[in-house]
Amino acid sequence: MKGVLDLLVIVLCLVLGAALWWAMLDLPSSRIHLAEQVAAKLDASGVTHPVTAVLLNFRGYDTLIEVMVLFVALIGMLTQAEKGSQWLSAGYRPPPLPAPPFHLEVLQWLARVLVPLMILTAGYLLWAGAHRAGGAFQAAALLAGAGVLLNLAGLLPAWTTFRAGMRAGSITGLLFFVLAAAATAAAPHGHLLQYPAGWAGMLILLIETGLTLSLGLILAGFFLLLSAEASDGSDTEE
Repeated sequence: MKGVLDLLVIVLCLVLGAALWWAMLDLPSSRIHLAEQVAAKLDASGVTHPVTAVLLNFRGYDTLIEVMVLFVALIGMLTQAEKGSQWLSAGYRPPPLPAPPFHLEVLQWLARVLVPLMILTAGYLLWAGAHRAGGAFQAAALLAGAGVLLNLAGLLPAWTTFRAGMRAGSITGLLFFVLAAAATAAAPHGHLLQYPAGWAGMLILLIETGLTLSLGLILAGFFLLLSAEASDGSDTEE
C-alpha cells in the first residue's frame, strides 16, 4: 500500500511540474511592465505604497492564502504535539515562573526597556504600511519577537496551553480577510477583494490590524509552544 501511495505522489508531482512548465511556455513573449500597471492603478487602491497596494488589493487573494497557510501550520503543530491535549485544555494553568538566576537580571532589564519600544514600533509599522515600507507582516514579526525575548528573559512562560483568547486572536485577522472577500464578491458587479474606491483604505487598515494581532500570535506560538515541549522534555530527562 505504501508503494502505491509513493507512486501516486510521484505521478502527481510530475503532473504538477509538467503543468508549471507548460504555463511558463504559454506566457506572452512581450515584456509586462508590472511597475507601470501598478502605478496606473495606485490611486484607486486606497493606499499610496505600491507594495501594500499589491499585497492587500491587487492580489489580495494570494495574501489571504498565505495567512491561511500560517494558520493551518499552527493547527498542525498543535495537533501533532505530544501534549496537544494538555495545550488545548482551557482549564490548564502553567506553573509559576521560578526566581531568575543572576545572569538573567540584565537581560530582564533590557527586555523591560525594549519590549514597550518594540510594541510601539509595531504600531508605527502597521500605520506606515499604507504609504511606506511596513505593514501587518512586519509589525506581527516584531510583536512575535517581543514575545520570544520575554520568554528567553524568563518574564513570559512558555505556552503550555492555547486558550480560548489565544485561539480567537489567532483567527481574527483571517476572519476579517474572509469577510472582506465575501462582501466584495457578493456586492453588485463586485469581484473578490476588489474594494470600493471610497472604502479601500479603511478596509485595508482594518484587515492589516487584524492580521497584525493574528500573525503575531501565530508566529510567537511557533516558538513558545515548542519551547514548552522542549522544557518538558528536558525536565523529563533530568
